Amino acid sequence: MEPAVEVHRLTKTYPGGVEAVKAVDFAIEPGEVFGLLGPNGAGKSTTIGMLTTTIEPTSGSARLAGHDVIDEPIAARSVSGVVFQDPVVDRGLTGRRNLQIHARLWGVDPTRAAERIVELTRAFGIEELLGRPVSSYSGGERRRLEIARALLSDPRVLFLDEPTVGLDPRIRYELLDLIGGLRAARDMTILLTTHYLDEAERLCDRVAIVHEGRVVALDAPGALLMAFGREIVELRVGGDPAEVLDALRSRGVANGDAFTIGSSVTIPLVEVASRDAIAEIHRLGVAAESLTTRTPTLDDVYLRLTGSRLDLAA
Repeated sequence: MEPAVEVHRLTKTYPGGVEAVKAVDFAIEPGEVFGLLGPNGAGKSTTIGMLTTTIEPTSGSARLAGHDVIDEPIAARSVSGVVFQDPVVDRGLTGRRNLQIHARLWGVDPTRAAERIVELTRAFGIEELLGRPVSSYSGGERRRLEIARALLSDPRVLFLDEPTVGLDPRIRYELLDLIGGLRAARDMTILLTTHYLDEAERLCDRVAIVHEGRVVALDAPGALLMAFGREIVELRVGGDPAEVLDALRSRGVANGDAFTIGSSVTIPLVEVASRDAIAEIHRLGVAAESLTTRTPTLDDVYLRLTGSRLDLAA
Protein backbone atom coordinates (compact mmCIF):
# COMPACT_ATOMS: atom_id res chain seq x y z
CA MET A 1 0.00 0.00 0.00
CA GLU A 2 1.29 3.45 -0.90
CA PRO A 3 2.39 5.54 2.11
CA ALA A 4 0.06 8.36 3.10
CA VAL A 5 3.10 10.60 3.62
CA GLU A 6 6.49 9.94 2.06
CA VAL A 7 9.47 12.22 2.76
CA HIS A 8 12.91 11.81 1.21
CA ARG A 9 15.94 13.97 2.04
CA LEU A 10 13.66 16.94 2.72
CA THR A 11 15.74 20.05 3.44
CA LYS A 12 15.06 23.70 4.17
CA THR A 13 17.84 26.29 4.31
CA TYR A 14 16.85 29.89 4.93
CA PRO A 15 18.74 32.98 3.73
CA GLY A 16 21.95 33.38 5.67
CA GLY A 17 22.60 29.65 5.67
CA VAL A 18 20.26 28.72 8.53
CA GLU A 19 19.46 25.01 8.11
CA ALA A 20 16.07 24.47 9.71
CA VAL A 21 15.52 20.96 8.33
CA LYS A 22 18.41 18.74 7.25
CA ALA A 23 17.75 15.86 4.84
CA VAL A 24 14.83 14.34 6.74
CA ASP A 25 13.48 10.91 5.76
CA PHE A 26 10.32 9.13 6.93
CA ALA A 27 7.19 7.43 5.62
CA ILE A 28 3.77 7.26 7.29
CA GLU A 29 1.34 4.45 6.58
CA PRO A 30 -2.38 5.08 5.95
CA GLY A 31 -4.30 5.29 9.22
CA GLU A 32 -1.16 5.78 11.31
CA VAL A 33 -0.73 8.47 13.97
CA PHE A 34 2.85 9.70 13.59
CA GLY A 35 4.56 12.20 15.88
CA LEU A 36 7.40 14.64 15.35
CA LEU A 37 8.79 15.07 18.86
CA GLY A 38 11.23 17.82 19.75
CA PRO A 39 11.63 21.25 21.32
CA ASN A 40 10.76 24.58 19.74
CA GLY A 41 13.27 25.33 17.00
CA ALA A 42 13.96 21.68 16.20
CA GLY A 43 12.46 21.98 12.71
CA LYS A 44 9.05 20.41 13.31
CA SER A 45 6.91 23.34 12.15
CA THR A 46 9.14 23.96 9.14
CA THR A 47 8.66 20.31 8.15
CA ILE A 48 4.88 20.72 8.48
CA GLY A 49 5.09 23.91 6.42
CA MET A 50 6.84 22.09 3.58
CA LEU A 51 4.39 19.19 3.67
CA THR A 52 1.41 21.56 3.56
CA THR A 53 2.96 23.59 0.69
CA THR A 54 3.24 26.83 2.70
CA ILE A 55 7.06 26.64 2.76
CA GLU A 56 9.08 25.75 -0.33
CA PRO A 57 11.71 23.05 0.26
CA THR A 58 15.31 23.81 -0.62
CA SER A 59 15.85 20.23 -1.76
CA GLY A 60 14.46 16.75 -1.35
CA SER A 61 10.92 15.55 -1.99
CA ALA A 62 7.64 14.84 -0.22
CA ARG A 63 4.41 13.19 -1.32
CA LEU A 64 0.93 13.15 0.23
CA ALA A 65 -1.23 10.22 -0.88
CA GLY A 66 0.97 10.00 -3.97
CA HIS A 67 0.91 13.73 -4.82
CA ASP A 68 4.22 15.60 -4.95
CA VAL A 69 4.00 18.73 -2.77
CA ILE A 70 6.24 20.68 -5.17
CA ASP A 71 4.95 19.53 -8.55
CA GLU A 72 1.30 18.99 -7.51
CA PRO A 73 0.65 21.45 -4.67
CA ILE A 74 -3.09 21.82 -5.27
CA ALA A 75 -3.61 18.05 -5.40
CA ALA A 76 -1.52 17.65 -2.24
CA ARG A 77 -3.61 20.28 -0.45
CA SER A 78 -6.83 18.62 -1.59
CA VAL A 79 -6.04 15.42 0.34
CA SER A 80 -4.87 17.13 3.52
CA GLY A 81 -6.11 19.28 6.38
CA VAL A 82 -3.97 21.31 8.74
CA VAL A 83 -4.25 22.91 12.16
CA PHE A 84 -1.34 25.31 12.48
CA GLN A 85 0.37 26.19 15.73
CA ASP A 86 -0.87 29.79 15.52
CA PRO A 87 -4.64 30.45 15.21
CA VAL A 88 -5.84 31.09 11.64
CA VAL A 89 -9.59 31.44 12.12
CA ASP A 90 -11.13 34.90 11.70
CA ARG A 91 -11.89 36.09 15.24
CA GLY A 92 -14.37 38.70 14.02
CA LEU A 93 -16.60 36.14 12.31
CA THR A 94 -18.87 33.60 13.95
CA GLY A 95 -17.76 30.02 14.24
CA ARG A 96 -20.36 28.98 11.69
CA ARG A 97 -19.21 31.57 9.14
CA ASN A 98 -15.58 30.46 9.54
CA LEU A 99 -16.60 26.90 8.76
CA GLN A 100 -18.80 27.86 5.82
CA ILE A 101 -16.04 29.94 4.21
CA HIS A 102 -13.49 27.15 4.64
CA ALA A 103 -15.85 24.58 3.12
CA ARG A 104 -16.46 26.84 0.13
CA LEU A 105 -12.73 27.47 -0.41
CA TRP A 106 -12.10 23.72 -0.31
CA GLY A 107 -14.87 23.03 -2.81
CA VAL A 108 -17.07 21.04 -0.45
CA ASP A 109 -20.62 20.62 -1.78
CA PRO A 110 -22.90 23.03 0.16
CA THR A 111 -25.30 20.29 1.24
CA ARG A 112 -22.43 18.09 2.37
CA ALA A 113 -20.78 21.06 4.11
CA ALA A 114 -23.93 21.79 6.12
CA GLU A 115 -24.13 18.15 7.18
CA ARG A 116 -20.44 18.07 8.14
CA ILE A 117 -20.71 21.28 10.16
CA VAL A 118 -23.53 19.80 12.24
CA GLU A 119 -21.76 16.45 12.58
CA LEU A 120 -18.34 17.82 13.56
CA THR A 121 -19.42 20.62 15.86
CA ARG A 122 -21.79 18.30 17.70
CA ALA A 123 -19.04 15.70 18.10
CA PHE A 124 -16.58 18.36 19.29
CA GLY A 125 -18.99 19.95 21.74
CA ILE A 126 -19.09 23.41 20.12
CA GLU A 127 -22.46 23.28 18.33
CA GLU A 128 -23.99 25.83 20.72
CA LEU A 129 -21.14 28.30 20.08
CA LEU A 130 -21.47 28.61 16.33
CA GLY A 131 -23.53 31.82 16.39
CA ARG A 132 -20.96 33.66 18.50
CA PRO A 133 -17.89 35.51 17.17
CA VAL A 134 -14.71 33.49 17.59
CA SER A 135 -13.23 36.33 19.65
CA SER A 136 -15.54 35.20 22.48
CA TYR A 137 -14.26 31.60 22.43
CA SER A 138 -11.85 30.20 25.01
CA GLY A 139 -8.52 28.79 23.80
CA GLY A 140 -9.82 25.23 23.97
CA GLU A 141 -13.05 26.11 22.14
CA ARG A 142 -11.13 27.88 19.39
CA ARG A 143 -8.81 24.86 19.02
CA ARG A 144 -11.82 22.56 18.64
CA LEU A 145 -13.22 24.87 15.97
CA GLU A 146 -9.91 24.82 14.10
CA ILE A 147 -9.78 21.02 14.11
CA ALA A 148 -13.40 20.81 12.95
CA ARG A 149 -12.55 23.30 10.20
CA ALA A 150 -9.62 21.15 9.04
CA LEU A 151 -11.86 18.07 8.89
CA LEU A 152 -14.63 19.62 6.78
CA SER A 153 -13.07 18.41 3.53
CA ASP A 154 -12.66 14.82 4.77
CA PRO A 155 -8.84 14.91 4.47
CA ARG A 156 -6.85 11.72 4.07
CA VAL A 157 -3.98 13.29 6.02
CA LEU A 158 -4.47 15.63 9.00
CA PHE A 159 -1.58 17.78 10.23
CA LEU A 160 -1.70 18.99 13.84
CA ASP A 161 1.12 21.40 14.68
CA GLU A 162 1.45 21.70 18.48
CA PRO A 163 -2.35 21.45 18.88
CA THR A 164 -2.44 21.81 22.68
CA VAL A 165 0.22 24.46 23.26
CA GLY A 166 -0.92 27.19 25.65
CA LEU A 167 -3.97 25.32 26.93
CA ASP A 168 -4.60 24.69 30.62
CA PRO A 169 -4.16 21.05 31.77
CA ARG A 170 -7.87 20.15 31.89
CA ILE A 171 -8.65 21.56 28.43
CA ARG A 172 -5.47 19.99 27.08
CA TYR A 173 -6.53 16.58 28.41
CA GLU A 174 -9.99 16.92 26.86
CA LEU A 175 -8.47 17.90 23.51
CA LEU A 176 -6.09 14.94 23.60
CA ASP A 177 -9.08 12.68 24.17
CA LEU A 178 -10.79 14.26 21.17
CA ILE A 179 -7.72 13.80 18.96
CA GLY A 180 -7.32 10.23 20.14
CA GLY A 181 -10.86 9.47 19.00
CA LEU A 182 -10.37 10.85 15.48
CA ARG A 183 -8.64 7.77 14.12
CA ALA A 184 -11.16 5.44 15.74
CA ALA A 185 -13.99 7.28 14.00
CA ARG A 186 -12.30 7.98 10.64
CA ASP A 187 -9.91 6.27 8.26
CA MET A 188 -7.38 9.07 8.47
CA THR A 189 -3.62 9.50 8.84
CA ILE A 190 -2.49 12.02 11.46
CA LEU A 191 0.88 13.76 11.69
CA LEU A 192 1.27 15.46 15.06
CA THR A 193 4.08 17.73 16.21
CA THR A 194 4.62 18.18 19.92
CA HIS A 195 7.18 18.75 22.64
CA TYR A 196 4.93 17.12 25.24
CA LEU A 197 6.10 13.59 26.04
CA ASP A 198 2.72 12.38 27.28
CA GLU A 199 1.08 13.41 24.01
CA ALA A 200 3.55 11.39 21.97
CA GLU A 201 3.24 8.32 24.20
CA ARG A 202 -0.54 8.50 24.39
CA LEU A 203 -1.43 9.26 20.77
CA CYS A 204 1.33 8.09 18.44
CA ASP A 205 1.95 4.70 16.82
CA ARG A 206 5.47 5.91 16.01
CA VAL A 207 7.51 9.01 16.77
CA ALA A 208 10.45 10.65 15.08
CA ILE A 209 12.64 12.50 17.56
CA VAL A 210 13.85 15.70 15.91
CA HIS A 211 16.96 17.55 17.07
CA GLU A 212 18.46 20.57 15.30
CA GLY A 213 16.70 19.77 12.05
CA ARG A 214 17.55 16.07 11.94
CA VAL A 215 15.64 12.90 12.79
CA VAL A 216 17.83 11.24 15.43
CA ALA A 217 15.50 8.32 16.24
CA LEU A 218 12.32 6.85 14.76
CA ASP A 219 10.26 4.00 16.18
CA ALA A 220 7.22 3.16 18.28
CA PRO A 221 7.38 4.83 21.71
CA GLY A 222 7.50 1.43 23.39
CA ALA A 223 10.35 0.27 21.17
CA LEU A 224 12.37 3.41 21.91
CA LEU A 225 11.94 2.73 25.63
CA MET A 226 12.93 -0.93 25.40
CA ALA A 227 16.63 -0.08 25.50
CA PHE A 228 16.05 1.40 28.96
CA GLY A 229 14.44 -1.69 30.46
CA ARG A 230 11.88 -1.40 33.20
CA GLU A 231 13.84 0.83 35.58
CA ILE A 232 16.48 3.52 35.64
CA VAL A 233 18.94 4.31 38.41
CA GLU A 234 19.86 7.97 38.49
CA LEU A 235 22.55 9.34 40.77
CA ARG A 236 24.12 12.72 41.27
CA VAL A 237 27.81 12.49 42.15
CA GLY A 238 30.28 14.86 43.72
CA GLY A 239 33.25 13.62 41.67
CA ASP A 240 33.78 12.97 37.97
CA PRO A 241 30.58 11.37 36.59
CA ALA A 242 32.45 9.92 33.58
CA GLU A 243 34.79 8.01 35.91
CA VAL A 244 31.83 6.69 37.90
CA LEU A 245 30.13 5.54 34.70
CA ASP A 246 33.29 3.80 33.48
CA ALA A 247 33.58 1.97 36.81
CA LEU A 248 29.95 0.86 36.70
CA ARG A 249 30.39 -0.36 33.14
CA SER A 250 33.44 -2.39 34.14
CA ARG A 251 31.33 -4.09 36.82
CA GLY A 252 28.56 -4.89 34.34
CA VAL A 253 26.05 -2.59 36.03
CA ALA A 254 25.86 -0.01 33.22
CA ASN A 255 25.60 -0.75 29.51
CA GLY A 256 26.10 1.34 26.38
CA ASP A 257 22.81 3.19 26.90
CA ALA A 258 23.96 4.70 30.21
CA PHE A 259 24.98 8.35 29.99
CA THR A 260 26.08 11.38 31.99
CA ILE A 261 24.70 14.91 31.91
CA GLY A 262 26.36 17.43 34.20
CA SER A 263 26.90 15.74 37.55
CA SER A 264 24.22 13.11 36.96
CA VAL A 265 24.69 9.51 35.85
CA THR A 266 21.67 7.75 34.32
CA ILE A 267 21.80 3.94 34.17
CA PRO A 268 19.11 1.92 32.36
CA LEU A 269 18.64 -1.45 34.05
CA VAL A 270 18.12 -4.01 31.31
CA GLU A 271 19.64 -7.16 32.82
CA VAL A 272 20.42 -5.98 36.35
CA ALA A 273 17.94 -5.64 39.20
CA SER A 274 17.81 -2.24 40.87
CA ARG A 275 18.79 -3.65 44.27
CA ASP A 276 21.90 -5.27 42.75
CA ALA A 277 22.83 -2.08 40.91
CA ILE A 278 22.46 0.00 44.08
CA ALA A 279 24.49 -2.52 46.07
CA GLU A 280 27.30 -2.36 43.51
CA ILE A 281 27.25 1.44 43.58
CA HIS A 282 27.71 1.30 47.37
CA ARG A 283 30.51 -1.32 47.08
CA LEU A 284 32.36 0.98 44.71
CA GLY A 285 32.22 3.70 47.32
CA VAL A 286 30.62 6.19 44.96
CA ALA A 287 30.03 9.51 46.70
CA ALA A 288 26.43 9.95 45.59
CA GLU A 289 24.69 13.15 46.64
CA SER A 290 21.38 11.55 45.64
CA LEU A 291 20.28 8.18 44.26
CA THR A 292 16.83 7.35 42.90
CA THR A 293 15.10 4.67 40.82
CA ARG A 294 12.23 5.35 38.41
CA THR A 295 10.60 4.12 35.23
CA PRO A 296 12.07 5.42 31.94
CA THR A 297 10.34 8.03 29.76
CA LEU A 298 10.80 9.36 26.27
CA ASP A 299 12.67 12.26 27.86
CA ASP A 300 15.42 9.77 28.77
CA VAL A 301 15.59 8.71 25.13
CA TYR A 302 15.80 12.34 24.05
CA LEU A 303 18.36 13.14 26.72
CA ARG A 304 20.64 10.26 25.70
CA LEU A 305 20.43 11.23 22.03
CA THR A 306 20.83 15.00 22.36
CA GLY A 307 22.35 15.77 25.74
CA SER A 308 19.50 18.05 26.85
CA ARG A 309 16.14 17.54 28.50
CA LEU A 310 13.17 17.93 26.19
CA ASP A 311 11.07 19.79 28.75
CA LEU A 312 13.84 22.34 29.31
CA ALA A 313 14.77 22.58 25.62
CA ALA A 314 11.14 23.32 24.75
